Amino acid sequence: MELAIELASQEEALFIFGAGDAHLRQIRDGLDIQVAARNGVIRIEGDEGLVRRAEQLLKDMAEVYRAGDPLPDLYVESRLARIKADDEREKGGAEESGSPDAKQRKLTPQERATVRSLARSKGQEGYIEAIIRNELIFCIGPAGTGKTYLAVRLAVDGLRSGDYQKLILCRPAVEAGEKLGFLPGDFQAKVNPYLQPLYDALNDVLGMEQVKRYIEREIIEIIPLAYMRGRTLNNAFIILDEGQNTTASQMKMFLTRLGMGSKVVANGDVTQFDLPEEQLSGLVHAAPLMKDIHGIAWVELEKMDIVRHPLVKKIVEAYEAAENNSTPKGQ
Repeated sequence: MELAIELASQEEALFIFGAGDAHLRQIRDGLDIQVAARNGVIRIEGDEGLVRRAEQLLKDMAEVYRAGDPLPDLYVESRLARIKADDEREKGGAEESGSPDAKQRKLTPQERATVRSLARSKGQEGYIEAIIRNELIFCIGPAGTGKTYLAVRLAVDGLRSGDYQKLILCRPAVEAGEKLGFLPGDFQAKVNPYLQPLYDALNDVLGMEQVKRYIEREIIEIIPLAYMRGRTLNNAFIILDEGQNTTASQMKMFLTRLGMGSKVVANGDVTQFDLPEEQLSGLVHAAPLMKDIHGIAWVELEKMDIVRHPLVKKIVEAYEAAENNSTPKGQ
C-alpha cells in the first residue's frame, strides 16, 4: 500500500521530520516500511497495516505541533514500541485467550518508568499498571488514594504522546445535601461545583492556561455524566469520577460509550454514597458482572494507599471504626 500525507507548512514539516529527518528514519526502520519526504509531502509505502499505523503516528505528531506543545522526549520510540507490543499481543491472541489475566503483557521500559515515577504505594502501582494494560478499568478506594489524579495524569500523557485525541472527564451531578434548584445561576453554573474536582486535578497536571487551551480546542471535555448519552467516543481517554453515585442504568450507558482506540477508567469510593438509600449504585452493581471479562481490570485501593495529608488516613480509620463500633488505630 502507498499513501501520501501533505503537511500544512514548512515549520510543521521540520517539527515532524526531526533533526536531519531522524523521526522519519526511526519510523522507516521501526516499522520496516518506505518513508520519503519532499516538498512538504510524506509518502509511505509497505504493508497496509503498518502504513496505516505510520500514518496515524505522523498525524498525531502534527496534532502535537498544532496544539503548540513540544514533542516529548522519546516520543517516536515510545509509539513504535507500543505498536510492536500491540502487534505481538494480537498475534498471540488465539493462544492466550481464556482467563482475564491471560494477556498480562510485559510493560515497556518507558511504561515501567512511568509506574515508578507516579506510584507512591503498592496499590497505586497496581492501579497504574492496570490502566496501562487494559481498556476498561474500575477502581474503588477511599479519599486520597489518587484514583482521579493518577487517571488524569496517565490520560494527559496519552494526549501528549498522541495515543488519544480527546480526554473526557465526567461526574454524576448528584445532589449531596443541597438541591440544584436552589443554587444560583443557569444550569452550567449549577453543575460546575460538581465538576470542580476534575478541573483541580487537570490544573495540577497541566496548569490552568494549558487546560483552558485544550478545552477551547475541544481536546478536553469536562461534563456531567448525563451529557455522555448517545455518544460513541473513539480514540479517547474517558474518566468517570465518583462512580459510586451512578445508578445501574447510568453505568451501563456510560460503559457502552467506549469506542475504538479508547480507554475508560471508572472510579469511586463505595463508603461515600449520595444516592437515595434504596438506590443500588451502578459501580457496585457492575463489579460481579465485569470481573471475568478479558480486557477489564478491577482495582481496590486501601487506607495504606492514601497519599494526602497524614490526618486523612486517620480520619478514614475513625469513620470505619465508628461504623464497626471499634477503636481506630493510633488513638
